[in-house]
Amino acid sequence: MTVRPPLLEGRRVSKSFGGLAALTDVDLTVHTGDVVGIVGPNGSGKTTLFDCVTGMEEIDEGRVFFKGCDITHRRPSQVARMGLSRTFQGIRVYRKLTVMDNMLLSRQWGDRGWLSVLRPSHPRVTERANGLLDFVTLLPQRAELAGSLSWGQQRLLEIGMALMSDPDLLLLDEATSGVNPTLVDAISDRIVTLNQAHGKTIVLIEHNIDLVADLCDRVVVFDHGEKLAEGGVGAVFEDPVVIEAYFGGRGLDA
Repeated sequence: MTVRPPLLEGRRVSKSFGGLAALTDVDLTVHTGDVVGIVGPNGSGKTTLFDCVTGMEEIDEGRVFFKGCDITHRRPSQVARMGLSRTFQGIRVYRKLTVMDNMLLSRQWGDRGWLSVLRPSHPRVTERANGLLDFVTLLPQRAELAGSLSWGQQRLLEIGMALMSDPDLLLLDEATSGVNPTLVDAISDRIVTLNQAHGKTIVLIEHNIDLVADLCDRVVVFDHGEKLAEGGVGAVFEDPVVIEAYFGGRGLDA
């Protein structure tokens, strides 16, 4: 059997803030085509892991590899250009700009920096932005201010912005948090399509356990900055240690 090299690999990643350990010796391996769920209580280190992987936080110890390259000390813009994109726990859109401008700015910022905002966009970039807005169901709102969108629509916009660079790996940080059920279904559908039809590898931090069970091939459970468990969804969520730590002894279906 052929062993696939990992697309993303974190080796013994550790990070502390003011002496408080946010991550301790965390290993993470993601292969091309995976949909991996990361779950755990608030403050368990999930978002810190995304920050360390994407260069937004400097790692205290450990290494991170993407496509076989050591990216441990690379800047976020460098990581993005390599094909790793993300969304954020707190939505990051330019609320006073139009939906289309948000899309164009996300591509230009990733490619060439702020000076590019002053230059006209290439027609192919605009075409890609239109196509992605259609994909995330926001094409009718392309001329509206991003701040006028609902919370769920802003989540969809942020996903569209993250896709402008055509990443190989997409990290989604609580993409359905605070979103109404109809748009949760829309986001879930887009995740499935991105993975199955477009070959995107996806890692998602998610509190909606039913969504994790539906979407993910594998799940990683965090607790107090450490990896508590990892494996198939069914096996992990039936683990008594996970049930006690994450569900308070109630179990997945309680």
